[in-house]
Amino acid sequence: MNINLTLLAQAVTFALFIWFTVKFVWPPLLRAMETRQKTIAEGLAAGERGRNELELAGKKSAEVLREAKHQGADIVAQAEKRAAQIIEEAKAAAKEEGDRLIAGAKAQIEQETFQARESLRQRVAGLVVAGAEKILEREVDAKAHADLLVTLEKQL
Repeated sequence: MNINLTLLAQAVTFALFIWFTVKFVWPPLLRAMETRQKTIAEGLAAGERGRNELELAGKKSAEVLREAKHQGADIVAQAEKRAAQIIEEAKAAAKEEGDRLIAGAKAQIEQETFQARESLRQRVAGLVVAGAEKILEREVDAKAHADLLVTLEKQL
């Protein structure tokens, strides 16, 4: 065989192989590569969107958390203010009640003191009258009069 003929046959066979590959094998490979390329591009885009959404969600959650803390602080401040107000009202009511009880006790003490004085006056007046009756019943004797006064002093 001739080398030129062999070389020519190999070139024709190679050309047929290339034509067959370009016609039947290459289009499905290109479609598969394009499909794969689109899938990868969509995946990257979806990943980028997901990352952006994650950042937005993080910012939003931080904002919601900050707002919740602020509202919690406001609620605590209002509760403390209300507690202080209730304590002040209770103190005022207790002071008023104490003042009322003290005034009542003072009035009762004054009334009892007045009654005790009146009772003492009545007893003294009765003793004076009794002493005068005894003095008048007896003779006017200085010694008897002095003894009677000493007895009256002991009774008082």
